[in-house]
Amino acid sequence: MNIPSIEKAPLHEIKIHQEVRLREALEYVAENSPYYKVLFNREGIDVASIKKLEDLQQLPVTTKEHLQEFNDDFLCVPRTKIVDYTTTSGTSGKPVTFGLTDKDLDRLAYNEAISFICSGVQEGDVVQLMTTIDRRFMAGLAYFLGLRKMGAGVIRVGAGIPELQWDSILKYKPAYLITVPSFLLKLIEYAEAHGIDYNASGIRGAVCIGEPLRNQDFSMNMLSQKITEKWDIKLFSTYASTEMSTAFAECEYQCGGHHHPELIIAEVLDEKNNPVSNGGTGELTVTTLGVEGMPLVRFKTGDIVQLHYEPCQCGRTTMRVGPVIGRTQQMIKYKGTTLYPPAMNDLLNAFSEIEGHIIEISVNDLGTDEILIKAATKTPSEELMLQVKDHFRAKLRVTPKIIFTTPEELGKTMFPPMSRKPVNFIDRRS
Repeated sequence: MNIPSIEKAPLHEIKIHQEVRLREALEYVAENSPYYKVLFNREGIDVASIKKLEDLQQLPVTTKEHLQEFNDDFLCVPRTKIVDYTTTSGTSGKPVTFGLTDKDLDRLAYNEAISFICSGVQEGDVVQLMTTIDRRFMAGLAYFLGLRKMGAGVIRVGAGIPELQWDSILKYKPAYLITVPSFLLKLIEYAEAHGIDYNASGIRGAVCIGEPLRNQDFSMNMLSQKITEKWDIKLFSTYASTEMSTAFAECEYQCGGHHHPELIIAEVLDEKNNPVSNGGTGELTVTTLGVEGMPLVRFKTGDIVQLHYEPCQCGRTTMRVGPVIGRTQQMIKYKGTTLYPPAMNDLLNAFSEIEGHIIEISVNDLGTDEILIKAATKTPSEELMLQVKDHFRAKLRVTPKIIFTTPEELGKTMFPPMSRKPVNFIDRRS
């Protein structure tokens, strides 16, 4: 497969293409979605009047709360056409079920194939999948379908178990890994303890999910620095969600996730649902294109991002999504400072002695936010505690409460039996 031509087209051609696809998407939901039928009728909206991308502002937004409350009403096809049921992880509320048709799975495969191409994976490469493909998890299935579509080989190992991962790496010689980036540190630790030369393993790169690799200026954050200081591999960041059924993937120049304009329309909105100015930060809001089962119109993802519009050296002219600054639901007001968990995650990753952590947010008697960080270490000391607190004061100008615990004790909370992702943030404010 090659880079789709629309992703190298002039910006005005991309806009025209998206407006044609937008009109098709709105006509489809107006005819087939019980939720949008009621919404458009109640608001007196004639979708035929929505012709330009700018006209999207005439439509109400869709939120996670709408999906949770009216889940079944978003389904646009009879249940007999659903071939796969997927649910969101539920990390930010009640899980939502999505029904995918055969056409939706084809679209998902196409999305992942062009995303992998963006990150350098080629036909004939062998890729080790280090994330679950079960538990109604869309991402694992999407990765498998995309790799199959582009003609790559897949090693479906699943999550965790460094010994099993290395057995497969040494036996099948994959060129790429798909993994949560912090797990790469576990692989390095295991390799060093068992005499495995990981730099001679043949791994060229890792497509990373679930955790940020970059600062806002696209420089490597502390986590990616810790990995690449030891393991000479390329790290590629991807950003996606079940609701979007679309990914934003980094190319070799690693300056944001490239937009696939044939699959999704992206806006960035302020707190009043108005578009931010170019280069401004706000909540990523998306309209899916070509989804048959459960398409969404102006869905607010909850992720605070910045969009970048300069042409990329790779030849793509599409806009790019910068690293996620934080989630709207996870915004913390602490002693006059606005914080998001990713900023604290990066500070804690600076300490090799800390093997994992959980950030807990609660409300004190005064009604303000309180932060408790539980940090796992095998070498707790007063000196380490002072170093961590000094680092927070220097970088964020605040010092949350920090307690040390063992990796084993923290793991009981970080990896609950039914969770598909590690739990790093617990919000007790509600």
